[in-house]
Amino acid sequence: MKSRIYAAISVALSFFLLSCTSRGSTAIQSMNTALTASKNAKPLFLASRDTPAQGKGGRRIEEQFGRPVTLGRTDRLQYAILAGGCFWCLEGVYELLPGVEDVVSGYEGGPAASPTYEEVSTGATGYAESVLILFDPAQVNYSELLDIFWHIHDPTTKDRQGYDIGPQYRSAIFYLNETQKAEANASIQAQGELWPAPIVTEVRPAGLFWPAEDYHQDFYSKNPDYGYCQAIITPKVEKVFQVK
Repeated sequence: MKSRIYAAISVALSFFLLSCTSRGSTAIQSMNTALTASKNAKPLFLASRDTPAQGKGGRRIEEQFGRPVTLGRTDRLQYAILAGGCFWCLEGVYELLPGVEDVVSGYEGGPAASPTYEEVSTGATGYAESVLILFDPAQVNYSELLDIFWHIHDPTTKDRQGYDIGPQYRSAIFYLNETQKAEANASIQAQGELWPAPIVTEVRPAGLFWPAEDYHQDFYSKNPDYGYCQAIITPKVEKVFQVK
């Protein structure tokens, strides 16, 4: 939490770090070496917004702190689990994405049951701050979710995103089936030539996804004026949604 307070106070430095995370971002439909110079290109399928929208409202994922989410579904919707720094950041972007039905912040990748924020923050649990994304593949597919993922974090910094430092802030894709695994590896391979340093993103099978405490859920939509949100999350939202 201290790292977030420092980030809010040091706004100028935060924006500098954000400019670094934009390296290598590119348009979704044209991921190739010819676009390596277009580091600020916007994902083409996202419409422009005058201002960042708030959360969709309502919950589609049955989640409760201290209980893992049941990841099997019988409807058309699918899950994705991603980690790329503070889960507030990923949730703040993905919950606004057309085709995304719900996003839950939580913990993935560690062995112990019922992890807490205080425990995960030590960096010793094996868990990463992650988001569970419920999406409609008829509106947005898994590969497009990954394209946004590269757009909003730096996959070349091991165990670090800006001021957030430690293995709990590592870049990781937790796949739920072999199709997601193959798409994740293909996406990393496509991104490899677009970054000035090697991508260190982990690709691992998903284990149990544990929702974070209630106060972490929908944090950006509930606290848009909070210092960390203004300095770190809002610029990412504006970048992805081409805010005017």
